[in-house]
Amino acid sequence: MRDIRVSDITMREAIASKALSLSFKEKLEIVKILDRIGVGSIEVEGIESSKVDSLRIKSIASLVKNSTLAVPVKMDDDSIQAVWNAAKGAKHVRLQVEAAVSPSCMEYIQRKKADTLIADAAEAVAKCAQLTDDVEFVAIDATRTDVAYLARVIDAVVAAGAKTVTVCDAAGSMLPEEFAQFIADLYQATPQLKDIDLGISCCNNLNMADACAVAGVMAGASIVKATSYPMDVVALDNVARILAAKADALGAQSKVRVTELKRAMNQISRLCCDDRSKASLFTGAVSEAVEGVVLTAGDDQATVMQYVERLGYSLSDEDAEAVFEAFKKIAASKERVSATELDAIVASAALQVPPTYTLDGYVINSGLSFKATSHISLRKNGELIEAVSLGDGPIDSSFKSIESVVGKHYELDDFSIQAVTEGREAMGESVVKLIADGKVYSGRGISTDIVESSIRAYINALNKIAYEEQN
Repeated sequence: MRDIRVSDITMREAIASKALSLSFKEKLEIVKILDRIGVGSIEVEGIESSKVDSLRIKSIASLVKNSTLAVPVKMDDDSIQAVWNAAKGAKHVRLQVEAAVSPSCMEYIQRKKADTLIADAAEAVAKCAQLTDDVEFVAIDATRTDVAYLARVIDAVVAAGAKTVTVCDAAGSMLPEEFAQFIADLYQATPQLKDIDLGISCCNNLNMADACAVAGVMAGASIVKATSYPMDVVALDNVARILAAKADALGAQSKVRVTELKRAMNQISRLCCDDRSKASLFTGAVSEAVEGVVLTAGDDQATVMQYVERLGYSLSDEDAEAVFEAFKKIAASKERVSATELDAIVASAALQVPPTYTLDGYVINSGLSFKATSHISLRKNGELIEAVSLGDGPIDSSFKSIESVVGKHYELDDFSIQAVTEGREAMGESVVKLIADGKVYSGRGISTDIVESSIRAYINALNKIAYEEQN
């Protein structure tokens, strides 16, 4: 019985179609879910902005333990090396070379002639193959090109080292029988396909993407690209259930854990749901930054700094020493230090800078029958600046007001609140982590009012960003 691997393309499809706006933290959470349920590979976006995207890919690579991490490259040496450097921390890495192979797209999108495209694609595959033996070539609009030309492209990239070739029905115009015949014709025209993995990607314009995917599997395909959140392509949960239910009839099976699918899809749906904060500029997730972080007083500085890097920080030697000294004081009085506590230590000990922004005052209005409103007054180098914003709660509206004052939006990587004292007048500690230019900046705030502690934490992180931007 053949093994059919499902390749999740949720994050890539979300960016390409602009169907979703996923935060850095939400992407990490989705990756952990997909890796747990047994998808063959997880496809992520490539590198456009070097610092930000490299950090994202490195963070994802550290989380992927069971699946293959698949990342696209551009057809140039710098892109290939940059992607490899970011992704190589994963247990299994696949580099993807993509090309539009139909006559119209080849000329107007790739800006290449037929023979030039073949040569460039083969060269890029060969360069990727020098770094990893898992290289995939993706023919973006394969069903709109001549099978004879497509066979020439496949012959060249396989000879250059591609171990997987994926053909895409980007137009979504084929019926299942037509797509099965297309795959059969391709196998006949390209005998080399029998020695590698053939992947398929189907668009859902006719609401037949899942049926076409099954037809493609019956015709010989071994990889199906799908999304774990409803989009205009093959649905991961649906195709996985079909493969499980009809394994004997298809002579093929998938390793996706069908028994865990419903729970996993519900989790991903909550992360992707557009209703989670329609009016908010603030798209972070509130959760543990890194699972499994447990440190003790016996850990040395190198070990502590490894976990600090996993949390997303890049510290100078001076800040690293300051964080370690603060860590030792905390660890001496307790059995273990968690990820949340380590975040708070970094926020309070690293990159302490002169404040560019200070809190002058705030007024918060919140209730059941109307949206929260925040009026925030900040001073920037002595000048008073104010803003009023609506939000999905007092903290969200406060952060939006601060963004209005600053005139910039920074992605929220993480946000946590915990009590640091007991009783009716307990002090609350907030930690806010913002991403700016690929780096993580954390701020810490303490107050008996959790909204005020959150505002102060955000301003603390903001001051660290402002300081680095000015120096």
